[in-house]
Amino acid sequence: MNDRCYIDELAQRYPELASLKVKIKEATDMIVECYKNGGKILLCGNGGSAADAEHISGELLKGFVLKRTPEGEELERLGAVLGDDAKKLQRGIPSIPLTSLTSVLSAFANDVDPVLVYAQLTYALGKAGDVLICLSTSGNSKNVVEAARTASALGISTVALTGEAESKLSEICDVTINAPELETFKVQECHLPIYHAICAEVERILFNK
Repeated sequence: MNDRCYIDELAQRYPELASLKVKIKEATDMIVECYKNGGKILLCGNGGSAADAEHISGELLKGFVLKRTPEGEELERLGAVLGDDAKKLQRGIPSIPLTSLTSVLSAFANDVDPVLVYAQLTYALGKAGDVLICLSTSGNSKNVVEAARTASALGISTVALTGEAESKLSEICDVTINAPELETFKVQECHLPIYHAICAEVERILFNK
């Protein structure tokens, strides 16, 4: 059993982020409930935040700190096809970085409206009970804001990772985690340990045996 609380560890390792513990826990609980109810995680951002969206998805789709080996009947069914290799597979939390869908992003931006690219993908892929994670260091990125608005209209829960300034995302989203910095690169430096803690804690809650 893994009894570590990664959110507490985050606060100890990064005292400047300790004030965010409640919001980080809220975001963690939201993702856990989404998974338990059969939902998925959508993510969007621009530039470095687009890379962070893919990074987060990568930690959710396979083992992060734990191996998440298949179990029970699922392992038996997989084993019937893959043999011992079935134990190499890792249970994943369904997540889609909207940033990685290059063809449709470029097509919609060219043919319709670049501001609505993430809104379109949220509309096409999302459903009530899902979670949209919005990454924007300013909290005001237009295409991310429109995605958050679309998500709210569809009953999709929203989490924003931003800088410390109040923003359009902080007005819209269900949970906003305001990194205590204003400069873009410094905000992004805060975002990484925050989302690592979220991913590790979600994994611990769901897959810790």
